[in-house]
Amino acid sequence: MTSTPNLPKSSQSNANRTIATSTQGSSLADILERVLDKGIVIAGDISVSVASTELLHIRIRLLISSVDKAREMGINWWENDPYLTSKSQSLIEENRQLQERLQSLEAEMRSLKALATSQIEFGASEQLKNPYSVPIKPPSTEKDTNPPDEM
Repeated sequence: MTSTPNLPKSSQSNANRTIATSTQGSSLADILERVLDKGIVIAGDISVSVASTELLHIRIRLLISSVDKAREMGINWWENDPYLTSKSQSLIEENRQLQERLQSLEAEMRSLKALATSQIEFGASEQLKNPYSVPIKPPSTEKDTNPPDEM
């Protein structure tokens, strides 16, 4: 005669039960869709102190959401950041061209200053060679309005 072990009824019913969880039957994609739809905020502070003197304080704020949800909240900084948009290459090229233009203008200004300085020095050296010389004015193009004096 074989006998089956008599297990308490509660343990037999527990064997047939499963634990229902909130993620049961959900894939990772479903969970991610729920999180991105609602958004999640993770916030925390880290402080490093020695003898009640704070040496380092870090504030961490993390928001995980979909782009649409972020726009609803008024967060859209990535749309205007030139390094995150397709405009970045054109802005980099424009910046390079402006820098080259600025360098050429600065070089031209330096050469004009050097030319003006050399002309001033040349004029001063001519005066030193002959201190009695009188600078000659170029002839006037205007007609003399006063008639010559007659005696």
